[in-house]
Amino acid sequence: MNKTILLTLALTLLAAWGIFHFKTQLGFLVLPLFIVLVLFVTLRLYRLMEKDEPSTDD
Repeated sequence: MNKTILLTLALTLLAAWGIFHFKTQLGFLVLPLFIVLVLFVTLRLYRLMEKDEPSTDD
């Protein structure tokens, strides 16, 4: 696997743990932070998959 993908997944798991471990202190920020985290991971992994996709010239 690509090191960038592994690093992204590791940082995501760490951020998710932090969000849900401190959810009582964060209060109403839990949901926006979680949405931002999901968007970051989705876009980051999509960009990595797009880079690995072979280009087709027809």
